[in-house]
Amino acid sequence: MRKIEIYDTTLRDGAQSEDISFSLEDKLRITERLDDLGVHFIEGGYPGSNPRDIDYFKKAAKLKLANAKLVAFGSTHRPKKKASKDETLKALLDAKTPVITIFGKTWDFHVREALKVPLKENLDIIFDSVAYLKKHADKVFFDAEHFFDGYRNNPDYALKCLEAAQDAGADCLVLCDTNGGCTPTLIKEIVRKMKKHCSAPLGIHVHNDSDCAVANTIVSVEEGVTQVQGTINGLGERCGNANLISIIPNLQVKLGLRCITDNQLAKLRDVSRFVTEIANLRHFKRQPYTGDSAFAHKAGMHVSAIRKRPETYEHIRPELVGNSQRILISDLAGRANILRKAEECGISLTNESTQLQDIITQLKELESQGFQFEGAEASFELLMKKALGLHKRFFDLIGFRVIIEKRKEGEEPLSEATIMVKVSGHVEHTAATGRGPVNALDNALRKALEKFYPTLRDVKLLDYKVRVLTAGKGTTARVRVLVESGDNDNRWGTVGVSENIIEASYQAIVDSVEYKLLKEER
Repeated sequence: MRKIEIYDTTLRDGAQSEDISFSLEDKLRITERLDDLGVHFIEGGYPGSNPRDIDYFKKAAKLKLANAKLVAFGSTHRPKKKASKDETLKALLDAKTPVITIFGKTWDFHVREALKVPLKENLDIIFDSVAYLKKHADKVFFDAEHFFDGYRNNPDYALKCLEAAQDAGADCLVLCDTNGGCTPTLIKEIVRKMKKHCSAPLGIHVHNDSDCAVANTIVSVEEGVTQVQGTINGLGERCGNANLISIIPNLQVKLGLRCITDNQLAKLRDVSRFVTEIANLRHFKRQPYTGDSAFAHKAGMHVSAIRKRPETYEHIRPELVGNSQRILISDLAGRANILRKAEECGISLTNESTQLQDIITQLKELESQGFQFEGAEASFELLMKKALGLHKRFFDLIGFRVIIEKRKEGEEPLSEATIMVKVSGHVEHTAATGRGPVNALDNALRKALEKFYPTLRDVKLLDYKVRVLTAGKGTTARVRVLVESGDNDNRWGTVGVSENIIEASYQAIVDSVEYKLLKEER
């Protein structure tokens, strides 16, 4: 069976989406999830473009990845510079990744108008860049930028660009529909020709400006492409990149081409929703395979049929991709997902457990209030432990107060939090300042508890996101707060919901503290 390699560029190309800004911690968490999904290559960023990506590669190198190889992305060397002296190529090597991907111009229009160099010089740039990097990296992939447009305009020159990279030792020639305007018929025809001309493996990287990115990827694989590039949920420039959430099951389930394991495929929905939550976006209900509506049934005739034979109105079993069938009048979803989460957390829970229905009921009630547990795995683990009697109260809140004072225009407001808690009969009353009211409250709570639980000194609040849940209510809207915390070894997410942003933040912070303390007792 032919195996297809999945190359994820969510952290680089996906991060170029409008309204997307991944923090360093976001990128590290997503990296671990992509690795767990079984992705083969993770393009972490462009180390020559910004300090955040440089820091990412330093920290990502310390992650214990089981499946994926990290990839640094950049361009060919600049005109009139030798490859060995080029700052861009040096930055790629400094990232110390086993794989490097560089893009080069293959459309003669771009060579003349953007690079403003002779066509022959561009061929030399491609060859010299790939050859130089091959001396220092395990693998070098060449992204043939604007290849399909270039081939339509000047097929001989576009092919020479591929040959230059191939002759220099490129491990994969990635054909790019950078403008995203090609249709499947055109893509299929050109890929078929390149398969005959090129001895190196071929890859495909397409954008979605004509809403054909997934289809263009599928037909490319049918013509022999072995590396598929895309992003989770189709994030990317303009209209986005090819959506791996659709591509992976299409290849694996529909075409029988092995990409990842069946167990990894069952995590697809979790990964999709995790990235959406971390990106602080709304989940796309109608996303194929993983959306809430993908296997939801409302019409009476449909419901009657699927109760007898689900395949009457479902093209695959939803469990294959981690989703579940939903009957919109009486929602039956949730049991399989909860059991799998319990297993991941080391919690003993079976389909026969009396508490399972209690967890489902509580989960549905919380979700109706606006809670979402994708990206807040620690809060969900605490929810299950409370239902099973495995939770322990480490402190009781007596009360807290948060004060924000702005003394004059042009100066930052002062934030101070005072909190009183009871721990094993002892009352602790402390105060702390912070850079904002939430930071002050976080500092005050941990200051009150650290004398009793010293390990909390290792905990840091790494990230903080707010989502407005009730549109149209202005500043009285209900909000969801997602907090990411971490210590020297791990990171975890927690969630809180309230009309009061401080209360929602407090809920998430308390969950973070309790998760850490319960983890220490394991």
